[in-house]
Amino acid sequence: MNLRLAAAADAAALADLGARSFVAKFGYMYTPEDLADFLADSHSEAKAAKEIADPSMRVFLAEEEGRLLGFCKLVLACGWPDHARGQSVIELKQLYTDPQTTGRGIGTALMDRALEIAREQAADEVQLSVWSGNEGAQRFYARYGFAKVADIYFMVGEQRDDEFLYARMM
Repeated sequence: MNLRLAAAADAAALADLGARSFVAKFGYMYTPEDLADFLADSHSEAKAAKEIADPSMRVFLAEEEGRLLGFCKLVLACGWPDHARGQSVIELKQLYTDPQTTGRGIGTALMDRALEIAREQAADEVQLSVWSGNEGAQRFYARYGFAKVADIYFMVGEQRDDEFLYARMM
């Protein structure tokens, strides 16, 4: 498995994997209209290209033999300043893996790299949001020292999802 920064040519594959991963894990929760609107906005090729080109983000990929296995997006700014404890806070925006590759250590490799980048950027805190019902992800983040710091919400179309804000001091 190889980890690397995403390039403009990766936008279509990144959008596709993001949409497939989201639908596989959460698609059942939403009306078809809300899901379609969310995917068109949040997991489009244009959105992926914009994020890859954004100098305030780091988008990196896990791949094997040219196949995209997962990705992680970091925002080099604080996503939830009202809940920040640090002075230099980074947001881990998304960490997705191909649903067919779960259990292969891809998420672990991506998280290790995300924390490495946070250290390189001299971040003193990393924040992320996680759906309140996603206990597997919560356990994964807890293994890395993340803990719940606030109740927040996330909109998918017209549906409001209860989420937890997790953070870890570096």
